[in-house]
Amino acid sequence: MVKPQKGERIAKRLARAGLCSRREAERRIADGRVRVDGKILDTPAVLVNDKSYIVVDDKPLPKSEPTRLWRFHKPKGLLTTNQDPEGRDTVFQKLPTNLPRVIAVGRLDLNTEGLLLLTNDGDLARHLELPRTGWRRRYRL
Repeated sequence: MVKPQKGERIAKRLARAGLCSRREAERRIADGRVRVDGKILDTPAVLVNDKSYIVVDDKPLPKSEPTRLWRFHKPKGLLTTNQDPEGRDTVFQKLPTNLPRVIAVGRLDLNTEGLLLLTNDGDLARHLELPRTGWRRRYRL
C-alpha cells in the first residue's frame, strides 16, 4: 500500500507566502521560474513541505505569512476587484502599501458601502463565503 504524501501544492505555498495568487504561481511554474530543492518545476502538481527549499526567480521563497483577517470600510464608488479593465478605482488600490497580498471575502457592489473582510488566506475566504458554513450575514438597506 502506498502512503499518501504529506504537504501542500507548490502553487498554494507560493500564494501563502504572499508572493502571488495560485494562478500566477502556476504561470511562473510553467515559465520555468520555480525550483524546489534545486529542480526546475514543469508542473504545479508537486507537493512541498516545511523542509522543501523553494526558489522563485532566483530568490528564496520567504516563510508563509500567518493567517490574518482585516476589516475594511468600503466606501461607495470602489470596485471589489484586483484590477478593473475600465480603469475604475478598486478597494485594493486604497489599501496601505505595507499589507501583504490580500483577497476579499465576498464582494460589495460599486455603489454599496459597508464592511468588507480581507484575508491573506484563500481557504479562510472560501470558508467564510460558503453558505453551508452557517455564517450569518446581515444587511441594512
